[in-house]
Amino acid sequence: MINTLHIKNIGIIDDITINLNEGFNVLTGETGAGKTLIIGSLQILAGGRFSKEMIRKGEKNSYVEMSVYLPNSEYEDDTVIVSREINISGKNTCKINGRLVTVNELKKFMGNVIDIHGQNENQSILDIGTHIELLDDYASEKIKDLKLKYQKLYKEKQRKLDLLNYQVTEIENANLKINEEEELENTRKIMMSSEKIAVNLSEAEEQLNENTIDSMSIVIKSLEKIEQYNEEYEKIASRLKECYYEIQEASRDISCLNSDMEFNEEEQAKVEERLDLINSLKRKYGNNIKEILDYKNKINQEIFEIKNLEGYITSLKNKFKELENEMKKIANQMNSIRNEYAKELSEKINKELEELEMKSARFSINIELSEENIFNKNGLDKVEFLISTNVGEEAKPLIKIASGGEMSRIMLAIKNVLADVDKIPVIIFDEIDTGISGIAANVTGEKIKKISKKHQVICVTHLASIAAKGDYNYYVCKEIENDKTKTRVKQLTEEEILKEIARISSGTVTDISINHAKELRNMSLKEIA
Repeated sequence: MINTLHIKNIGIIDDITINLNEGFNVLTGETGAGKTLIIGSLQILAGGRFSKEMIRKGEKNSYVEMSVYLPNSEYEDDTVIVSREINISGKNTCKINGRLVTVNELKKFMGNVIDIHGQNENQSILDIGTHIELLDDYASEKIKDLKLKYQKLYKEKQRKLDLLNYQVTEIENANLKINEEEELENTRKIMMSSEKIAVNLSEAEEQLNENTIDSMSIVIKSLEKIEQYNEEYEKIASRLKECYYEIQEASRDISCLNSDMEFNEEEQAKVEERLDLINSLKRKYGNNIKEILDYKNKINQEIFEIKNLEGYITSLKNKFKELENEMKKIANQMNSIRNEYAKELSEKINKELEELEMKSARFSINIELSEENIFNKNGLDKVEFLISTNVGEEAKPLIKIASGGEMSRIMLAIKNVLADVDKIPVIIFDEIDTGISGIAANVTGEKIKKISKKHQVICVTHLASIAAKGDYNYYVCKEIENDKTKTRVKQLTEEEILKEIARISSGTVTDISINHAKELRNMSLKEIA
């Protein structure tokens, strides 16, 4: 439940804090006093869209914060602080217990905390993805164990796919090449011995240049001077010349190799990193690069079989046949249970709609069983809530209902039947009583009151019969201070509640309207008892 709501700089709201309570919290007040802004602030905090025009005139930012009590949660003291600040520049800051989150993360979290319903806002009930969950919650004991067993098998299949996909991606990203490891090892050996190689190459080059080549040159010249005296001298000189040219060539080669032996620390680090990656992959997938690439091809084939062949039985063949047969068996059992409870749930909701003066409306639940055996986390079923609001009309998805008033009453009927199983702790009704009066208004109040016994309810209303049923009543008004209009919210005493009910019912507070208010209040208290 929401303990505290703090709103700053939104519309005519400058800075207010509202302490809310368990049960039925009713907000009433003057037109234009800021009731809609309070609900709008909750929508903002739930991850809804925000317009810069909502920022209070003259201010640079708006801020909304709430303290939420979530029993048996993972949070310390079961209390969560959620906030959202929006700057006039468009910058958006969302936090959950002080941790920065994205708007989508905020929306996902708050989707499990509050459900807002009004003329223009019907959150969870319009999300077709929630329909199967709501039906399963209604069928709770009958389907719970089957669903847990099915989801365990489903997760086993998903984990297998996730692992295989991870392994393929890891190997593909490495971009391995056959014989690459041997080449890298040779390069590393050279790099690690670069200093030793450079010293010895320099010494060899120096000795050849300073001693050997110069000495041979002198020897050759000396023999040339005397070769005319003996042909043996000429032969020796000729042989030495050949050696001389070979040694000169070798000296140039040594000089080139020596100039290339510059130590590059960055290049060595890259080689080491690449070898570490290969060794890591070898520990997981094979003794060498060829084995690693063979393993990748094998699991690629396995992924293809799991994901792409028609029908999961065909794709998994013998390996997953037993698993999928069990999944299909359980999915069919769940389908039978859902069809049984869909009929029962529809009948109860239609009865609620009759009581809400929608006698021509017919609610139904469409369940489609996948003929292609396309499994999802809930089995083989697709579930959607449908409604026909007039006799002879075709049933349509809830989202296509044009009338906000009709949608609100349909939602109320559904919520009332599912109050015991609905897991969202806070339900907000924003003027869903628009366009109804008399018996329907009183029934609406009774149904909201019933929901408040299982959930915290926050309701904005203009009807006395609904306001009279509140456990806690708040009055929203506006006042002028320093030439600026400000919203104020006050929790009413019992005497003040009677005056407010009287004002709503007749427009003025008189003895007659007060007596009427007392009568409404007493009737509500008797209903509660």
